[in-house]
Amino acid sequence: MAYRSQQEVRFGDIDQAGIVYYPRFIHYFHVAMEEFFRHEVGIDYARVLKEYRLGHPTVHLEVDFRRPLRYGDHIEVEVGIEEIGRTSVTWRYTVYRQGETELVAEGQVVTVNLNLETFRKTELPERLRERLEAYRGRLA
Repeated sequence: MAYRSQQEVRFGDIDQAGIVYYPRFIHYFHVAMEEFFRHEVGIDYARVLKEYRLGHPTVHLEVDFRRPLRYGDHIEVEVGIEEIGRTSVTWRYTVYRQGETELVAEGQVVTVNLNLETFRKTELPERLRERLEAYRGRLA
């Protein structure tokens, strides 16, 4: 089963039209990725940044918006992994209102493994690669 992050649309997420301002979806994706690290990889993302000095900045993204979200909506952001490269990961995110099956939004985000000391991309650590591959295999 895919990991799903449970989140809530906050007042600061909406625009003048009363719906979620589109860049907030990228924030929802990132929150889901941080939680994914804790629940599926077995390490807090903050620890990855502070102790291992590795970051995972976005280098490419695409998002399709299907339905609006409003203040107070409870959502689930499902995390998938499409591809694991030598230095990058292609993530797939799908967003649903909690308890519903109709797709609200979906996105693809490519992150690169970055050494925070040198700010150069570096190979994914073997432990991380193994955990990501195992997760991906469970979903296949």
